Amino acid sequence: MNNSSNEKVFQKSNINWFPGHMAKTKREISEKLNLIDIVYEVIDARMPLSSKIVDIDELIKDKPRILIATKYDLCDTNETDKILNYYKDYGYIVIPVDLMRGNCLKIVNETKKIMSVINSDRLSKGMRERAARVLIIGAPNVGKSTLINRLVGKKSVGVGNTPGFTKNLSWIRVNKDIELLDSPGILWPKIDNQEQAHILAAFSSIKEEILNLDQIACFILKKLFELYPDKLFERYGINQLDEDYIGAYDMIGKKRGALSRGGIVDYEKVSNIIVRDFKNGYFGKITLDRL
Repeated sequence: MNNSSNEKVFQKSNINWFPGHMAKTKREISEKLNLIDIVYEVIDARMPLSSKIVDIDELIKDKPRILIATKYDLCDTNETDKILNYYKDYGYIVIPVDLMRGNCLKIVNETKKIMSVINSDRLSKGMRERAARVLIIGAPNVGKSTLINRLVGKKSVGVGNTPGFTKNLSWIRVNKDIELLDSPGILWPKIDNQEQAHILAAFSSIKEEILNLDQIACFILKKLFELYPDKLFERYGINQLDEDYIGAYDMIGKKRGALSRGGIVDYEKVSNIIVRDFKNGYFGKITLDRL
């Protein structure tokens, strides 16, 4: 970032990220869909609109679905519940989950309930009952792997806090009643809503290497000032934002010692501070989406 006092810190540019493995994952899911009984669609409770895969209905067709909102303990429940209730009104089975406590019994019970109907239909056609075959699907970094480990009751799959950690589709046995088909995180080929693209980027669902970190940091400041000004003031002492963000950057840089030689604020370090503070949850329980 250029430290010229007249240059705007925040430069708008479009965000899009759809690497080859996402197209491959979608193709493989389509090929295996006839094996699937139920779908666990996973969203992040801090961004319950932005993290919902736009074209998922086209992908999973008419399969019964349970919408699971992970990281519920990290969200602003007042705002998230409005969106989850909207999904319920739309007809979804919605289950919020605190991944730290692993309260997944409701997921298992709902799965059994749906599968009992499917197995009744199988028996009427002369087929045997079987364990539920469940596809688990969601955007990158929404907590799918942690959810699987909570369901299984032990570390069954690796967990990473960067998108792209899970590489391939793989079957995992939860118990005698449920078999899971784990899938890598996927997005959609063109993210038209750039507000949602920036929210995905802020919550690390888009790979950092392709992003302009200054742009994401300024977006975080903008959204916090808009939605949670008290949290922004509490963390950085900021109670106003200039159009070019320079004042806020200077304040954060001096407060946090992000200075280069001669005591000049290092804007790149400030961007890193903002993004890391946000990623580490230092602003408390927040939800960036609104109906």
